[in-house]
Amino acid sequence: MAVQLKAKKREDLQKSNTKKIRQSGRIPAVVYGNNKQSNTISVDSIELLKTVRDEGRNAIISLDVEGKSVDVMLHDYQIEPIRDELVHADFYVVNMSQEMDVEVTVRLEGEAQGSKEGGVLQQPLYALAVRAKPADIPEEIMIDVSDLQIGDSIMVSDLKDGKNYEILEDENTTIVTVTAPDTAEEETTEEEPAEPEVINEKADDEE
Repeated sequence: MAVQLKAKKREDLQKSNTKKIRQSGRIPAVVYGNNKQSNTISVDSIELLKTVRDEGRNAIISLDVEGKSVDVMLHDYQIEPIRDELVHADFYVVNMSQEMDVEVTVRLEGEAQGSKEGGVLQQPLYALAVRAKPADIPEEIMIDVSDLQIGDSIMVSDLKDGKNYEILEDENTTIVTVTAPDTAEEETTEEEPAEPEVINEKADDEE
């Protein structure tokens, strides 16, 4: 079920009005896509952030624009870096019966056995490209790493596609691996004192 978010039409696009919108706690936004005419709106910035935090970036949002609802996804947003504030958002109109390609966050579960034994857990891939109908897009993809030993890895080919979505990544792509601890630096550190000792001995002989 889509989460609801109220919006207001935004017809006055002058900078002075846009400034007033932001000062009131709302942000300007645009709704477009799926062969629909683009519309300028405004939404409550706190409500939008709460929706994304609670439902995830790929959540289906039922955008209520003054009584008329449309199903959308948050396509993009802009943050003002100095104040770290949300200043603009783009919403993409979705067709609930049509598949679409999105990126889904990968979340690791558990502590790898190899990590407990001194290995280093590395995650080269933090998101997976997925194809699914909007209502079937997972909020995140969970991977249990508890059984991974040193030298083990999980690749895209090891994941079973969900019943309602398809993973688009190359099957040979590594998602997570446990590598052996690097002993090269320790060996170098242990050998380093030997070099000045040899030099000092030669200096004593010369004297």
